[in-house]
Amino acid sequence: MKRRIKNILSLFLLFLFPLAIQAQDSLMVKAGKYYDSKEYDKAIELYQGILKNKQESAEIYYNLGNAYYKSGKFTQSIIQYERAKLLAPNDDDIQFNLTLANRYVVDAIDVIPQVFFIRWYHNFKNRFSSDGWAHISTISFILMMIMAGIFFLSRTAEIKKSSFWIGILMLFTTLLSFNFTSSQKNKIEGHNFAIITQPSITIKSSPSDGGTDLFLIHEGLKVQIKDSLDTWYEIKIADGNQGWLPKKSLEKI
Repeated sequence: MKRRIKNILSLFLLFLFPLAIQAQDSLMVKAGKYYDSKEYDKAIELYQGILKNKQESAEIYYNLGNAYYKSGKFTQSIIQYERAKLLAPNDDDIQFNLTLANRYVVDAIDVIPQVFFIRWYHNFKNRFSSDGWAHISTISFILMMIMAGIFFLSRTAEIKKSSFWIGILMLFTTLLSFNFTSSQKNKIEGHNFAIITQPSITIKSSPSDGGTDLFLIHEGLKVQIKDSLDTWYEIKIADGNQGWLPKKSLEKI
């Protein structure tokens, strides 16, 4: 009896899944029509509704960012573009629109330059999303196992040598891509970066209103969250300066 109920539930879920996908696609099309007809607030409402149902993707965040940008809400557009970039770190369209939106940020921060090999490492890691690196890791692992099988079954020295070194290369690729998968996933789930949402905010030396005023930053600036205490965040900006601000003054990416 329990098994029959379980089978019925499984069939029911299989039936509902395509309907859910179809409903999401319908909402995306409807939101796109609102966007095309310049009814940006209605498009924003629909995109936000899709996200509330846990149906997130780089495309949805990107489209939502575009709707916010067209409606003149540049800070919110930056937040959505940054979220889209987390899911699709190598998308040129997302980066281009994010650059456009960032032109409306008052603060011009001099970014601390990275050593060339660290910059190269991050650029290489960002070529694919977490899912992309996971697929590469899976494929390279399968190829490694195939090379191991060829190595043990072959009686030809040349084939053994080739399969051995190819297998070592696939092992290295598997470990590296698995590491990148974990790193990209932690970036998405960690929420360690945020965007300032208040017109301006004074950064304090300590997590209290009585702390010393350090510097002033403005709406739209991207900051890194370093620590948290009660209603305060310790943040760091791209030029290396850091301090404390109220949690209500920013929104996590």
